[in-house]
Amino acid sequence: MSKKEVVISQNAPGAIGPYSVGIKWGDFVFMSGQLGIDPGTGEIVEGGIQAETKQALKNLQAILKDSGMSLDNVVKTTVFLNDINDFLKMNEVYSEFFTADFPARSAVQVAALPKGGLVEIEAIAIAN
Repeated sequence: MSKKEVVISQNAPGAIGPYSVGIKWGDFVFMSGQLGIDPGTGEIVEGGIQAETKQALKNLQAILKDSGMSLDNVVKTTVFLNDINDFLKMNEVYSEFFTADFPARSAVQVAALPKGGLVEIEAIAIAN
């Protein structure tokens, strides 16, 4: 039987509440939503929705790397947008990170995100 392991990444922002940035269970990694936070400063990156999307995905990449995986292992993402009208701009950046064998995805507008973020992305990955 597998054991739950907390994923800690030195290259992604730490949790800003009582949760883990990632949980590894067997072949799965469940990643908490990542904002466009620069792990060096702890602040949202400047540049709008595209810059924040890029940083959020880079944060997910760092968590995956520390779990022995990559974006190729992602099977599901959920994208939370502060404004659904930013969907196309977010999608432009998203498609630079996921280029083939795309994961399943949901995208929804929410009332607000922590730290005034414009986008938050969570993911589930599995070793293949």
